[in-house]
Amino acid sequence: MRMPGRWWRHKSTPEKVETYTRWSFYIFAVMEFFSVGLTSVAPLGARLGTAVMLVVAVHAALCFVTVSRAIDWTRGRRPQPTGLLWTLAAVTAAIAAAAIGIAEHGPDREGVDTAAGGVFGVILIFGPGIIALGVRDRRRAFGITGGFAAGTGAVALALGAPALTALFTALMVLAGGMFIAFTAVFSIWLLNAVYQLDEARETRTRLAVAEERLRFGRDLHDVMGRNLAVIALKSELAVQLAQRGRPEAVTQMVEVQRLAQESQREVRDVVRGYREADLGSELAGAQGVLAAAGIDCTVGGTPVAGLPPAVQSALGWVVREAATNVLRHGDARRCAVRLRVLEGRVVLSVENDGVSEAVRESGSGPSGSGLAGLRERLAKIDGTLEAGPAGRGQFRLTAEIPLPSPPAPPGAAPAVVAPRPVSEVTS
Repeated sequence: MRMPGRWWRHKSTPEKVETYTRWSFYIFAVMEFFSVGLTSVAPLGARLGTAVMLVVAVHAALCFVTVSRAIDWTRGRRPQPTGLLWTLAAVTAAIAAAAIGIAEHGPDREGVDTAAGGVFGVILIFGPGIIALGVRDRRRAFGITGGFAAGTGAVALALGAPALTALFTALMVLAGGMFIAFTAVFSIWLLNAVYQLDEARETRTRLAVAEERLRFGRDLHDVMGRNLAVIALKSELAVQLAQRGRPEAVTQMVEVQRLAQESQREVRDVVRGYREADLGSELAGAQGVLAAAGIDCTVGGTPVAGLPPAVQSALGWVVREAATNVLRHGDARRCAVRLRVLEGRVVLSVENDGVSEAVRESGSGPSGSGLAGLRERLAKIDGTLEAGPAGRGQFRLTAEIPLPSPPAPPGAAPAVVAPRPVSEVTS
């Protein structure tokens, strides 16, 4: 059964902002209909009021469609809806003129002028504001609103209204239209900015992955470069010695065979990741890679120095796998790595936010072979690994390895130590 709101939680942040922007302007169209469309029926009478309500409904529907097409255009999904914008402008002007006609020549009853004035004002405020969504130039967007306001003042003067009344009407239309137009321009700018920031974050993540690939390429070059150069040199020497019938050619080829076998083993070590991992280097590398991907990574706790080499190597692999999972899974913004030395054991924890919905629902972390391999590696030194959600939107990976007991001096009697609670050793 689908939970209410799941469709919203599954959206990315830019998609949420886009949905919010769309429905904000959709609501303007709905407000237009309910504020002046339905309320015009009673004062104008059943026949004329229904006609006005239907006309306002058509204008609201045009605004609704214009909002959808204009936002799609700003995101590059469809061409600019120029024809639709002109249609909305023409319908807006026509409805405003009709409202003036109703006020001048409509039924002689109470509330007619108020209803016609409401239609006139709301249509001239919402129409140009919605049109601003489909205009790229901000000055042109505000100019459209100014043009409608100037036209309103000119029409009012032409109909014999006092100059002060015409100016006041034009200023009211200008203020309301400018507010909606500014809202439209700012909303589109914010929507584009959110998408650009999201694209920049994805670019940083790809660059971080590319940097890791370059590092792997450098490691492979360091391993193979010298050996291949020596193999090529000794092979050439062996060919020349064989052409001269010298027995030393066999010795050179034996050396070539040894170098080839050694290179093959080193390549396997690089590809399979069997080289020893240095904890200090892995912590610095993880912090750099995550920072390049736009993730704030902090490293704290006990200094690395003093830990046994086997423990450092195992924890180095934990850090490397944890950093990879932070990059590949979820939408992390922060990551905290903490190393603690407790009595008789060392604990490494990596906690990040931005856990995906699937991970939260399953109650477990990424299910790839990386964590399984880490558990096998830690099990060889009696270590354990735990991974899973740690609160709302949080994920924690914890590795715990017992420290080897220091050797007792020769001839010393075993000391009897009273049991005491485990306390954290601060750095």
